[in-house]
Amino acid sequence: MARGTLKKRKIPNQAIVVSPSMASSTPIKGLSLSSRFTFRTSFLPSVLLLFCVAALFYATSKITFGASSSEIYTFDIVNEFPHDPKAFTQGLLYGGNDTLFESTGLYRESSVRQVLLHTGKVQAIHQMDGSYFGEGLTLLGERLFQVTWLKKTGFIYDRHDLSKWKMFTHQMNDGWGLATDGKVIFGSDGTSTLYQLDPQSLKGLSILRKVTVTYKGREIFYLNELEYVNGEVWANVWQNIDVLNGIAWDREKDRLFVTGKWWPKLYEIKLHLVKGPYQGSIEEYCMPRRY
Repeated sequence: MARGTLKKRKIPNQAIVVSPSMASSTPIKGLSLSSRFTFRTSFLPSVLLLFCVAALFYATSKITFGASSSEIYTFDIVNEFPHDPKAFTQGLLYGGNDTLFESTGLYRESSVRQVLLHTGKVQAIHQMDGSYFGEGLTLLGERLFQVTWLKKTGFIYDRHDLSKWKMFTHQMNDGWGLATDGKVIFGSDGTSTLYQLDPQSLKGLSILRKVTVTYKGREIFYLNELEYVNGEVWANVWQNIDVLNGIAWDREKDRLFVTGKWWPKLYEIKLHLVKGPYQGSIEEYCMPRRY
């Protein structure tokens, strides 16, 4: 087991967590994770992960972070597994029985695939038309929902046969990330907006609700790949190319997996609260400069 250590350094990648389970009267808690460690591969000498948490379902249209309750989390690497280094990971989820579903991006290279956890072997794959750039992916029942970049078009796949698919439309400004709590679908479009979407809509994923993620009155942009974890919606905050961009949670065994674009490894990690002083701030970690 490799232990992470807290360091202050240039941020290569980030993530943000948004909790939909808190009531409107619940104080909103900020959560940040900052850790640097050495991988067993020269391709990725280090990685910095960031997480922030806030309330989602309450009367106002904004999510805010409590400045006085920010926390830093470090992590342990519990296991590491092979990952296709050519996979430009855009969406990741745990499908049960030690399998993962993954959406990859880039024009003429985008795909949806089923992957064995322990070997990284692709069990099934659907290669998308070259005009589409694959983005976020989530599994609701027996259906995989995927969105695409720069289009309001998505695809629904049979989880047991990826060759069976149909198109749908959505009302988000763009397609970046997807996640589900088993009832509704959460979506991101690369802005500071988090969407709640209706998977039963006959017109596609219609918007049930949307909120703006802020910290101290400032919007947090680039919400990207999403995952629903223990009553919270987690999302990467996008910054660069070959960065963290995959979060998958095994609900039954409470296992958390992360990987990234073009990463040769996928990691199972455990989070640990850092007690005591730490360097850095929520603003530094979770609020990248807008391009």
